[in-house]
Amino acid sequence: MSNNTITRADLVANLVDRFDLDKVVAIKMLESVLDVVTTTLAAGDSVKISGFGSFNIREKNERVGRNPRTGVEARISARNVISFKASPIFKGVVMPVEKKKAA
Repeated sequence: MSNNTITRADLVANLVDRFDLDKVVAIKMLESVLDVVTTTLAAGDSVKISGFGSFNIREKNERVGRNPRTGVEARISARNVISFKASPIFKGVVMPVEKKKAA
């Protein structure tokens, strides 16, 4: 994991190293988890992973947008988007809050 992007290969390598798994087993585990998340979201349901966060499908209404370069208005069609909300535990690890000093 030497760059700023974590790939599937990085995740598989981490599973192999951390749990002493065969690479084929690690690939199948990762693909299985991603498949469950994908099919659940495709069915319109949300995915909640305790201590990590929630993935949801959200409907966005049609709206008028503006090209930032030209200022020309354009219609943006209604669509569904995937949203992620981090759990408080995950937020605490990623963005720890400094403890307040006693007054």
